[in-house]
Amino acid sequence: MALTLGQYLGSIRLDRKMSLRQVEEATNKEVSNAYISQLENGRITAPSPNVLHTLAEAYGVDYITLMQLAGYLPAASERPDQARHGRAATFAEHNLSKDEEVELLDYLQFLRTKKRT
Repeated sequence: MALTLGQYLGSIRLDRKMSLRQVEEATNKEVSNAYISQLENGRITAPSPNVLHTLAEAYGVDYITLMQLAGYLPAASERPDQARHGRAATFAEHNLSKDEEVELLDYLQFLRTKKRT
C-alpha cells in the first residue's frame, strides 16, 4: 500500500496544527479549504502543479514530493528499500519499508486525532 497525496497532505496539515481554513489563509485563498478537504479525502487525486506549488510553500514541504505523489513525476519508489525515505523515517531508528511508512503515518494521524478529543 503506497502513501497517497491526500494522506500525505493530511498528515502535514495535522503536524503543523493547522485547520483547513488556516491553510486557505496561508495560501492567500488561492486554495480553498473545501478543495484541501477533497484532496485529503482522496476525492481529488491530481491537482494542478500550481496548486501543489502553493501548498508546498504554505506547508514548507518539498514540491517535488507533492508532484511525485500526484503522479506528475516518477515515484520515489525507484529508491532502494534500504534507503531512508519520507518524513516518517525520521521517527524510526531503523529503515522503514514503504508499507511501514504508510502504517506509521496512519497511526500518527490516529494518535493526533485521539489527543484532541
